[in-house]
Amino acid sequence: MSVHLLPVPGIPAIRPDDDLGRILAHAINESRMGVKPGDVLVVCQKIVSKAEGRVVALDSVSPSPFALSWAETHEKDARVVELVLRETKRIVRMERGNLIVETGPGWVCANAGIDQSNAVEEGTVTLLPLDCDASAARLRAELRGHLGVDLAVVITDTFGRPWREGQVEFALGVAGLAPIEDLRGNADLYGRELGVTLIATADHVASAAGLLMGKSDGIPAVLVRGLAAKEPAADQPRGGRALLRPPENDLFR
Repeated sequence: MSVHLLPVPGIPAIRPDDDLGRILAHAINESRMGVKPGDVLVVCQKIVSKAEGRVVALDSVSPSPFALSWAETHEKDARVVELVLRETKRIVRMERGNLIVETGPGWVCANAGIDQSNAVEEGTVTLLPLDCDASAARLRAELRGHLGVDLAVVITDTFGRPWREGQVEFALGVAGLAPIEDLRGNADLYGRELGVTLIATADHVASAAGLLMGKSDGIPAVLVRGLAAKEPAADQPRGGRALLRPPENDLFR
């Protein structure tokens, strides 16, 4: 099996209420790369959030006394700190100016995924979509309508990782692709039965596409070809939330 990564050029700056499915389909058609059943379109979270109106003007935010105090101590923007706290279900770590939190849907990341880079305009920030799996499913249906082909959609964002320097792309929303490949019960090269191996396929796809989606590259979508993606079976996990480890299995919570 070979996998090909095809950057989708010509996607304009996205603004709230833009028809993202139509814009992406137009860019794919204009690129003449074609779309095949089983292709996966990887889309960065930022343009999804913008199209869904998950954009906040910082001047509209009134920080709480707690946000003001913490921001002053660590030389942060109190309005951003306030937004992070509003998007937070659980504070994981507040230390040395770092604010690591668990968001409502369960993502553990810095600053609740709130981002000031490549914002709609100066003085605004973008928040994560409210439901990334629903966003992926909706975008997939729109693309099917525009392109006439059933392809999978993965929505990604850039997260740091414990014990590792640097950031990589993670899958947040997944539609039309089994997010995890369960190899338990299969044999390895020497015939030994695998007992714990779960491959995070959607994260592999997200990270690979991230090689072409740098913050200054102007490429917010990548077509991944060669995986022959298909809808998960009825007994398989589905959606990006399937990648979240349950608390009872989390040794670090």
